Amino acid sequence: METSIEAIGLKNACALFLKDLEALPEDAFCKSFGHTTRSVADIVYEVNLVNDHVGMAIRDEEQFEWRNDGWIKAPAEFCSKDQIVDAFKKSSQKIVETAESFTPEQLAEKFTTNGKETTRAERCRFMTVHIWYHCGQLNFIQTLLGDTDWHWK
Repeated sequence: METSIEAIGLKNACALFLKDLEALPEDAFCKSFGHTTRSVADIVYEVNLVNDHVGMAIRDEEQFEWRNDGWIKAPAEFCSKDQIVDAFKKSSQKIVETAESFTPEQLAEKFTTNGKETTRAERCRFMTVHIWYHCGQLNFIQTLLGDTDWHWK
C-alpha cells in the first residue's frame, strides 16, 4: 500500500520535532522560562495527549475525556530528558503507524468526533500542524538557551 501524503507529513513533523527535542540539554526539560510559560515537558506532554486522543478517534476507539481547565501541564514526575524523549517516540510511532495503516478511501471517510464531522485525513493534518506549532516553541526555547544551531540535518 502506498503511504498517504497525510502519513508522510505526520512522520516528517514527528521526526523533526524529535531532532529538536534531542538537541535540548537535560536541564531545559523542566526549566521555567517565566511564571506564565510552559516547560518543554509540558509541551511534549500536550503533544502526546493530542496524538493519543486523535489517534483513538481515527482508530474508532473510545477516547478519554479531554480536560478543559487551562494549559496542559505535565505531571511533576514527567521531568527527565530520557523519559520525555522516550514518551514522545512511543506516542509518535503509534500515531504514524496508525496513519500509515489507512487506505486513501479510509482516510477520506467521514466520522464525528467532539460533535464535529471530519475525516481521518483532516485529523492527520491537524496533528501535523499541531506538532509543527510546538516545534516552533522548541526552537524558540533553544534560542533562549543560546543554541542557534540548525538541528534538522
